[in-house]
Amino acid sequence: MQEKNSRRDAIKKVATMALATSTLSSLTSGASAKESRKDKTSLKGNIHHSVCAWCYSGISLDELCKASKKMGLHAIDLIDVKDFPTMKANDMEVAIVASINKDWGIPKGWNRREHHEPLIEYYKYLIDETSKAGYKQVICFSGNRAGLDDEQGLKNCAEGLKKIMSYAEQKNVTVVMELLNSKVDHHDYQCDHTEWGVALAKAIGSERFKLLYDIYHMQIMEGDVIRTIRDHHQYISHYHTGGVPGRNEIDFSQELYYPAIMQAIVDTGFKGFVAQEFIPKHKDKLKSLEEAVHLCDV
Repeated sequence: MQEKNSRRDAIKKVATMALATSTLSSLTSGASAKESRKDKTSLKGNIHHSVCAWCYSGISLDELCKASKKMGLHAIDLIDVKDFPTMKANDMEVAIVASINKDWGIPKGWNRREHHEPLIEYYKYLIDETSKAGYKQVICFSGNRAGLDDEQGLKNCAEGLKKIMSYAEQKNVTVVMELLNSKVDHHDYQCDHTEWGVALAKAIGSERFKLLYDIYHMQIMEGDVIRTIRDHHQYISHYHTGGVPGRNEIDFSQELYYPAIMQAIVDTGFKGFVAQEFIPKHKDKLKSLEEAVHLCDV
């Protein structure tokens, strides 16, 4: 009888230990899964992430704000003045304000003197609205060559932009010219090489004029992305991404290795925004965005 009791007690002890071990394992597994989910959604803080709204057709700006915020983003790019209230309502920053005007844009910009007077009026308005909203940057464009040589185009851009620099300085707003490729997407665009943009920045000579270095565009035009960033980072206040070729996801289906590019940007001491500007091919566009943000979060 005593032996049976001892065996029964031993079995109970084993069962109790097994249950305790199983419970502990379950709790540990649950905690690990929770921690894993936390790690997946948290960002390191070395890169300030943004996203270009125009790439997400079919998703409202309000929805994009909410989804981006959950991913850890603090800003959205290329927002029109009329949409500032939506950004404010979602407590999201506008990393760079769009230039949306039926008369002015990528093909028609600062490289022709006859454009200067209306552009000055328009950009003072943009600078005012940007400053009042507490944002820091507005985008601008050189315009297409249309037979204008690069030297004269640069002189014309510098002449016109200098006329708004003191106003931009007073309002604490940076006017940022985007570097675009003229080979695939924007044929004949003049500010299509980093050296031309840097020469323009030097000619203007204001800390309130900088370049938007679009990695996608400049890979197409000149390559040598990391060296260019290292050599000219002081003239760059904003970055855009995009997969080459195709301007789609920046995953391993394309030719650029974005973690190395992001590390090069971090190493320069850059404190501005890096915005995802690829057009998602996948059905779940927001998942593509989240994956790109984490790929760039070095």
